[in-house]
Amino acid sequence: MAVLRPTCRRLLTPALFEVRPSLLPQKRRLATTTSEAPTPASRPQTAFSDRVNAGPSFSDFLGGRPDESLDEILSEAESLELRTVQVGPKGRKREHTRLPSWLKTPIPTNENYKRIKSDLRGLGLHTVCEEARCPNISDCWGGDKKSAATATIMLMGDTCTRGCRFCSVKTSRTPPPLDVHEPENTAEALSRWGLGYVVLTSVDRDDLADGGSRHFAETIMKIKQKAPAMLVEALTGDFFGDLEQVKLVAQSGLDVYAHNVETTPELTPFVRDRRATFPQSIAVLRTAKEARPDLITKTSIMLGLGETEAQLHDTLRQLRAANVDVVTFGQYMRPTKRHMKVEEYVTPEVFELWRQRALEMGFLYCASGPLVRSSYKAGEAFIENVLKKRSSLKREELVAAQAGRNIDLGSMARAES
Repeated sequence: MAVLRPTCRRLLTPALFEVRPSLLPQKRRLATTTSEAPTPASRPQTAFSDRVNAGPSFSDFLGGRPDESLDEILSEAESLELRTVQVGPKGRKREHTRLPSWLKTPIPTNENYKRIKSDLRGLGLHTVCEEARCPNISDCWGGDKKSAATATIMLMGDTCTRGCRFCSVKTSRTPPPLDVHEPENTAEALSRWGLGYVVLTSVDRDDLADGGSRHFAETIMKIKQKAPAMLVEALTGDFFGDLEQVKLVAQSGLDVYAHNVETTPELTPFVRDRRATFPQSIAVLRTAKEARPDLITKTSIMLGLGETEAQLHDTLRQLRAANVDVVTFGQYMRPTKRHMKVEEYVTPEVFELWRQRALEMGFLYCASGPLVRSSYKAGEAFIENVLKKRSSLKREELVAAQAGRNIDLGSMARAES
């Protein structure tokens, strides 16, 4: 028997393994099949989502896309998307687009323009004039000398972490790290040029814990150290709603705090990146004013995006409620085929009408026109005049207050400009 046991084990073991599966409990098959639970009906898309999805998304602006042809700079006709008309005899009509004369700008060929561009590249500095393809670059950089020119320096690189549907600045979720020497280089370059008024702006840097506010503040302080008489305007982002960062920049020694609402509250979700909201922008402007009551606050609005007259008037009312001093109006111009189209072509007469309305509502100054941008030479000259008068009339204000008189700096500056 001892000899037979291994053989029996070898014979029985496979049989057990074959029988074992049949001993497992089996699912009982029913004669009738049960109907599966009904899937809930999908929620219909809203008009808002339809409009947003029809436009470019954040990923459309990221680098390394296969279809780089969409980044082609549009011609003047394409960027404006003007209404076309059919001209010619019946049966042989053809489509024709007429361009208005007031939007034609000269190609920058001035020697001073070339010198400024060379200096900026040599110091590794960027300007929003170039990155945003501003139509006024020939006028602002084409002065007879550098000190008469206006250039808006763009801090923290040339790559933004947001993808607004109107802006042509490069976009990436992971932009390059900050240049620690940029504040010093910027201050040195500006002090050499001997400018009386300078505008600093930046890309949005949501990848940084403070949104770049300390970098902004350091640059402003270094400029004031090297050129105390130079007036500094800071056009900042919203720092993702962190108002402590707004206070840091407002109290760094600058003279004008600018933040652009860009459009009306109703159009903000369709025009700007989803992280930028209208109430958040209003909070930035209000906080800057509260942190420094003597600070001039400024914002800019684009027209031609489909806004209504009632929406625009309500936007101005909310800005005045936040004590915003200066507002500018300009025509939206589509930079590339990736960006949203122009909905309306606003005439100079309408721009003038909104300028008058803004002044009647109590704004200190309003620059309004098809080619006006947030950093606008005429507006900066006016603000510079106001700031210089405030500095020179501090003693007179005290005397006037004691005598019961009232000095309106805004009207005085307007009278001289």
